[in-house]
Amino acid sequence: MEIEQRREGDILVAKILNDRLDARGADDFRKAMSGFVSDGNRRIILDISAVDFVDSSGLGALVSALKLMGGDGDILICGAPDSVMRMFKLTRMNKVFRIFEEQQDAVRALSVE
Repeated sequence: MEIEQRREGDILVAKILNDRLDARGADDFRKAMSGFVSDGNRRIILDISAVDFVDSSGLGALVSALKLMGGDGDILICGAPDSVMRMFKLTRMNKVFRIFEEQQDAVRALSVE
């Protein structure tokens, strides 16, 4: 699992560079997110614009990442392609995560909190 990261003030922007978030990469994703949270990142934007497929393991890994925050922080998602957005809506994950089309919109949303 390749994840590019950069900072926008106190916000960590993590971009998944792989085209799939599935069973093969879910454990690596969980470990990376755990590391981000352990390093003190409480406001994370997950850019999934390069991801064109998410399976149930990938969805589980996303939920696990949110649970790592323990209610003391937030993970926003941005850039979901149509195919991934359909999966989020089908599984109602769009009710669990705040999802933005553009990364800058997600940054603005976290900046005002």
